[in-house]
Amino acid sequence: MTKKKNELIRIIPLGGVGEIGKAMCVVEIDEELFVVDSGLMFPEDEMLGIDIVIPDITYLEENKERVKGIFLTHGHEDAIGSIAYILQKVKAPVYGSKLTIALAKEHLKELPAPHQVKFFEVTNRSRMNFNSTYVTFFHTTHSIPDSLGVVFHTSEGAIVHTGEFKFDQSATGKFKPDLAKMAQLGEEGVFILLSESCEAERPGYTTSEIVIEEQLSKTFHSAPGRILVAVYASNFIRIQQVLTQAQKSFRKVVIVGKPLEKAVDLGVQLGYLTVEEDTIIPISEMQKYQEEEIIIIATGNRGEPLDALEKIVRKHHRDIKIKQNDTVLITFTPSPGMEVQMANTMNSIAKAGAEILTSSKNVHVSGHGSQEDLKLMLNLMQPKYFIPVQGEYRMLIAHSKLAQQLGMQKSQIFIADKGDIVEYKNGKMRMSGRVQAGNVLIDGIGVGDVGNIVLRDRKLLSQDGIFIVVVTLNRAQKKIASGPEILSRGFVYVRESEQLMVEASEIAKNVIEKYVGKDTFEWTNIKQEIRDTLNTYLFQKTKRRPMIIPIIMEY
Repeated sequence: MTKKKNELIRIIPLGGVGEIGKAMCVVEIDEELFVVDSGLMFPEDEMLGIDIVIPDITYLEENKERVKGIFLTHGHEDAIGSIAYILQKVKAPVYGSKLTIALAKEHLKELPAPHQVKFFEVTNRSRMNFNSTYVTFFHTTHSIPDSLGVVFHTSEGAIVHTGEFKFDQSATGKFKPDLAKMAQLGEEGVFILLSESCEAERPGYTTSEIVIEEQLSKTFHSAPGRILVAVYASNFIRIQQVLTQAQKSFRKVVIVGKPLEKAVDLGVQLGYLTVEEDTIIPISEMQKYQEEEIIIIATGNRGEPLDALEKIVRKHHRDIKIKQNDTVLITFTPSPGMEVQMANTMNSIAKAGAEILTSSKNVHVSGHGSQEDLKLMLNLMQPKYFIPVQGEYRMLIAHSKLAQQLGMQKSQIFIADKGDIVEYKNGKMRMSGRVQAGNVLIDGIGVGDVGNIVLRDRKLLSQDGIFIVVVTLNRAQKKIASGPEILSRGFVYVRESEQLMVEASEIAKNVIEKYVGKDTFEWTNIKQEIRDTLNTYLFQKTKRRPMIIPIIMEY
């Protein structure tokens, strides 16, 4: 605990609650703001054309002078993926483990911050001092090494953010959890526990990684042809297992995908991945080896493996096609909303004659703790108050029920939505309002310039197409100079709908002639009446509602 009495404590999730990914939580202690994680989320199906989704940081921008640090729990995209965008708006030092900081710096190479960014590498022995608090860390087990829990020490006790974790008794080295420090925090007094909830609905413990390694070994020694492993670029534990078993089965590894190449290079350079010198070969040398000597590790443009797998299956990849006798290992769980895309991709793989191995064949386990793991964390920490984070709403509810099974009261548990303020003041913890929060959509180089209206238009275009009316007016003579000409895309097959086009053109012509004969008229009135009349007509004829765009020119 700190000697100084803390008057106000607030917890404000800006992302990662009610959703998977996009983790960001604000810990406000007196006048100082601290940010835990700065993640992204891959777009859902209805987010047509969107590349990634990041948190709305309006609250941080409004209070940027009070932001004292950004603390990154681990190096996955859902924890660091938006760091470059955040640092465009907020000047604050960034804290994280050696690997996490190295991966965060890679993001800043693509989108450099407009100011000098201070990075601080921390370990489980580090202590960072601030006016209102001091911050310490503890190691956790996740699918990427050097994952950390973050602890803010206050006069009321410790505020603990677990990051993403599981408990694996076989974990070693930089994957090993700091159980002693977790227990010590619990004994000293945890005021608020913020614990991840991704697998809160799954009974039991999360399967040990040693089981996966054994299955990979069997598969690598018995597969008759090439092996293709689809993996997240930041899943270091799975990448290391593939490299290790490739060496033991005398196979060569081909790495496909720029993010994966960067991750492997960085991991080897910093000592987080070990591989013999001649194990990895360039894709150009793949043809020099027999198919049973090849392993391909693939991921997509943003480290998301489903995109890479789909590209290969559809024969859009320049160098790799799925063949008969190939074995495809799907070592990931699809993001929410991408299950249909995943199923279609697996069907295409099966049609190509390849064997598919998924988590049911023990080639993948979650990096997140199941119910017994989550209970263990709760028992170690013994918090006074509990806020489940990082999961969809039903997962947060399931996690809260686990806490109640262990003896916590409902009054001690707060399930927050994005932007909700959980406030402790004058000895009472309560929900005390909201700040602006939500999604910021990234499309190409545009940040936040695509909103609900644009998405609605894209959805409309994808469903019923577009119907364009082009006409030129001679304003001096008060008559139509040319047109109306009809252009249509994605609505009907024009050659088989000539009568429909002729009648639609005549309707538009009648509307325009009604207005141009007047001394004065408004362009907006003409356009709106064209939309209304054509919308009614086209729906009567086709039961479709295309986007209608009148284009009127004059000379």
